[in-house]
Amino acid sequence: MQEGGGVSCAVAGEAPTPTPASRCAGAGLLGLTINPPGGEPPAERIGRLVRESPVVIFARRGCCMCHVMRRLLAAVGAHATVIELDEAAEEAAASAAAAATVPALFVGGLPVGGLDGLMGLHLSGHLVPRLREVGALCG
Repeated sequence: MQEGGGVSCAVAGEAPTPTPASRCAGAGLLGLTINPPGGEPPAERIGRLVRESPVVIFARRGCCMCHVMRRLLAAVGAHATVIELDEAAEEAAASAAAAATVPALFVGGLPVGGLDGLMGLHLSGHLVPRLREVGALCG
């Protein structure tokens, strides 16, 4: 287990299917490899992960912008599933999820962008309502 910014992260090979209770439990930190056992193509796997989790961040290991994104989301009461990409998976994520840069944030399956997109949503007052809409906020 790894603790960071009030967000509990567990390294795992697969994202759990979120339920209303698990959405409130905390974030997950997943390492994504390009050729997982089971043979699911990377583009399909990435698309499935984005659809199954209300808030997803694709990032590189040790990315400071990802850390800031996680902290901001945790401050408003949402916890993101953070998927750390290796180089090959990063290319697949960029093409499959229409993300030009990493870190890339998805809320409710829709791309928000990077840190600038998250900050824009937050400063405009649209972040919390959008997180509520997708069931990412508890309480």
